[in-house]
Formats: sequence, structure tokens, C-alpha cells
Amino acid sequence: MEPTDPPPSPPHPRPGGPRNDSLADRTGYAEDFLGPIVPLPLPVRAATETVILPYTHFTVVFRPDRRLAASTAVCIEGAQLVEDVPRDDVWEFDPRLPEDQQTGNDVYRNNSLDRGHLVRRLDPVWGTASVAGRANTDTFHYTNAAPQSDVFNQGKQLWQGLENHLLDHAAEFDRRLTVLTGPVLHESDPPYRGIQVPLRFWKVAAFMQDGALASTAYILDQSPDLSRDAERALAGAKAGAPPPLGPFRTFQVPVSDVAELTELEFGPLPDVDLMPPFRAPEDRWRRLESFDDIVLQN
Repeated sequence: MEPTDPPPSPPHPRPGGPRNDSLADRTGYAEDFLGPIVPLPLPVRAATETVILPYTHFTVVFRPDRRLAASTAVCIEGAQLVEDVPRDDVWEFDPRLPEDQQTGNDVYRNNSLDRGHLVRRLDPVWGTASVAGRANTDTFHYTNAAPQSDVFNQGKQLWQGLENHLLDHAAEFDRRLTVLTGPVLHESDPPYRGIQVPLRFWKVAAFMQDGALASTAYILDQSPDLSRDAERALAGAKAGAPPPLGPFRTFQVPVSDVAELTELEFGPLPDVDLMPPFRAPEDRWRRLESFDDIVLQN
């Protein structure tokens, strides 16, 4: 009998298990994680269609008409975060939605656009090793991404480190944090490869402070040039190229402004905002140059 080739070695297991997972067992974001109820941010308009997609420790509220998330919500247990889970950078479609309703690699290839995590990769990665690994893998679904400029500057560093800063602030309490994030989906967002590219992103954090629920809100702006109107600024786009995006600018803003911009419902969070909306107009959106600029007290 002729010798046969040995069977191929099984693939190296990925953190969190195989990716052919149906995701049917995911329980998602817990609205009572902090004690007081912090609901999923859902559209105010009943006519806006969304699909609720639970993952491990977070949930995506997805808008098929925009092929992007309207909002995301994640529970962060700071005392149980697992920092040594390797990232795999392999993005996949969510099997619970048709692929043509999601923004896949066709939008991101051969250009200057990054797949910007909405739920930051490290935020849901807590608990046992297997649960943390599954949460890490879950963040690499296209439903949890939105196009962002690949320009890396202080504004983006601030944005990426907000959760760590707020967890440090909450360290004397129980180091629990709820973070709600998403793109500002506006009708005027510039078109590109079958989607519209958001020019702004928002983040609302909720936590317990002095025994009471508190919140803060932030905007990341990648508009091409705030000194010009959007139509003129975007007129310089080259045919077939992504829209010209500007450097990241990060602002602390009233939660009520995020609600107005996004047309999402934020439950009790506007009423417990640590940056109240009665500030003078020039201070209403506070540009952040460092974490020391963040207002965490009324």
C-alpha cells in the first residue's frame, strides 16, 4: 500500500474559541450593571429600524439602513480586566445579519480608513480566561466598527484612553463603568463605497460617584475643517477616494447635546451629567488637550 500524507495539523486555537460561532448564546450588555438602570441607547424615532446584537459583556444597536451601529453599550469590570489576551485583528461579519447590511472590508481596503472599534477591544475583556477571550474575539465583528481617519494624534490618544482615565477616577469605588459609544449618523455624512462616512463619534460614560449615578459625555470630531462649511470642505475629495478627514479633536460635552445630535434616548444620564448644560456657550463644548481638562465634578 502506498504511503499517505499525514493528516493536516488542526489550526491553532484562537483566543475565545473558533470564529464559526453562531453567537446565539451571547447575553450582551446588562442595564443594571451599576445598580441603577442605564438603558441601551435606542432611537427616539420609532420609524428608525434597528437590530439588537448582544455579544460578551456588550451589545450593538445596529442600523441596517446605514450599515453601521447606531450605538453600543459595554459593561467594564475594572477589577477583573484581563490585560494579556492577544489581539488577533481578524474582522468578520456577524452571522445574525446579511453581509450586505454590514460594512465589511470592501470599504476599508486600499485606503486611509481604519476600522475604528466602537466598543474598545479591552473594555469587555474581563472575567475568566475563556470569557475574556471570547469577549476579545467578539469585538472584531464589523458591526462593532466604523470608518475613522488613520491619522494618529493626541486627540485620538485622548479618545482611546478615556475609559482608563475614568476607571482610575472610580478606583476608590467599585471600578465599574458603563460606556455607551457610537457614530453620529447624519444625513449629510459623505458617501463612499456604498456607505456614508460619519464625521463625528460620541461616548457617554456612566459610573457611581458618592453613592449616586453620574455621567459624562464626549465627542470625537474628524470633520475635514471646522473653519469651512462641510460642503466646501468635502468638495476637495478625489473621485474614488475616501472623503478628506481632519485630525481628531476631542471635546467634553453635555450628555443632552449628544442626545440631540444622535436622536437617541439616554434614560437618566442627562440629569446626572457632571458637566451641566447651563455653562456659557463658549464652554459648552470643552476641547480636551489632556485628561486634566475633563470635568468630573459639578
